[in-house]
Amino acid sequence: MFPRLYTSLLNITIHSLCKAQQLEKAETILIDAIRLGYFPNINTYNNLISAYSRIVSFNAAYSILDRITEAGLTPNVVTYNALIAAASRYSLLSTCIHLFDEMHGLGILPDVWTYNTLMDCFFKNGKPDEAVGIFRDVLCTGDDIMPCATTFNILIHGLCTSGYTGNAFRLFRKLQEHGFEGTVATHNILINWLCKLRRTGSARIILKELEETGNVPDASTYTTVMKCCFRSKKFEQGFQIFMEMKSKGYTFDAFGYCTVISALAKVGLTREANYCIGEMVKNGIELDLVAYNTLINVYCREGKLENAFGLVNELQECGMESDQYTHTILVDGMCRSGDMDGAERHLKLMEMKEFKSNLVASNCLLNGLCQAGQVEDAMKVFGRMEYKDDFTYSMMVHALCKAKQFFAAARLIKTSLIEDVKVLKSAQKATVFGLRSTGYKREASQLRSAIMVAKYTRY
Repeated sequence: MFPRLYTSLLNITIHSLCKAQQLEKAETILIDAIRLGYFPNINTYNNLISAYSRIVSFNAAYSILDRITEAGLTPNVVTYNALIAAASRYSLLSTCIHLFDEMHGLGILPDVWTYNTLMDCFFKNGKPDEAVGIFRDVLCTGDDIMPCATTFNILIHGLCTSGYTGNAFRLFRKLQEHGFEGTVATHNILINWLCKLRRTGSARIILKELEETGNVPDASTYTTVMKCCFRSKKFEQGFQIFMEMKSKGYTFDAFGYCTVISALAKVGLTREANYCIGEMVKNGIELDLVAYNTLINVYCREGKLENAFGLVNELQECGMESDQYTHTILVDGMCRSGDMDGAERHLKLMEMKEFKSNLVASNCLLNGLCQAGQVEDAMKVFGRMEYKDDFTYSMMVHALCKAKQFFAAARLIKTSLIEDVKVLKSAQKATVFGLRSTGYKREASQLRSAIMVAKYTRY
């Protein structure tokens, strides 16, 4: 009895050390145990295989087989499952197949986890047909090996990742007909992929079905559907899911709140955004830089610049440094409020801080000046800009056309063609049409020809 107890204690110790990634200590304990006459069993080495595969490499894990033989022990199905899982972790598909054949050669019968790991490896290596074939092999074994929930989850997830979401959905419905209701993980897989395809309605149906099965959706389930609603611009539905999560006692971190606040602010639902801000503060969530930037953005969109600058001061008092995005938000906020001089001064302050690039902030100022009809001032800012992108040129061309300065717009388009910058087709057409409508048909034809030549030489 006592030797068996000592071996069990040895295994627990080695398992704990391996879990803490302290392999050297685990090996030292093993050597000391053997020296004292307490010999390890196959479970001891199985723990080492799993640890070496996670922390070192597959080859290091595979070398444990020699030590098992030297100890006079026989590998079992757990040993080979650990090795196949290790090979799968490193995407060694041919090695997985070799280990599976080696098992059969040694007379070790695979179990459901062997097949699960193999199936997952085939999916990861882009071979869905072979993975489905493994599933069929499981079914052909009869009652010897019964597929479990993990088997179905691997199959459904693998079909989705391989681009067969429709097949995965139909498989799930077929499994339901045979009594498999699915776990929370099963529903999360389907919800996640339906959301990626922007099929919000189908995702919400799966969420409702999950609740009806008696399983409790986790925070990940709700968050996935909520984000999908926001991406699909179904903001009210997304906010409803947020409120449902709150009513069920799920807690949000700063990132979760900021996701909701940012989405609501973008569509002008400031009352709802402010409610979330209040909840965030009430729950005592510690704000990070991303959270501060989100809140500053909300206040800027509402025109509450004093509150926004107040948060910037608070940020500094907390020992955090505002970043380029913080100041870009402030420039945009001042432009929205019509304070172009303040926005320009703040942009110069950003230049003094020597950020990597102030392109986005400069574009915000340029857009604000163009919207206010201050085209001459916009051209001065445009001329000072060190970096310009497609948006910069397109915005300036549109503004010049609106001011009926078609020759200046045409010059800008020709410059963009030389610098290989893509001006929006709508801006190009507006310039050509403007030149033609004001009687400069030859100049319009020349510009159109230059655009066509650039188009074909570019490709």
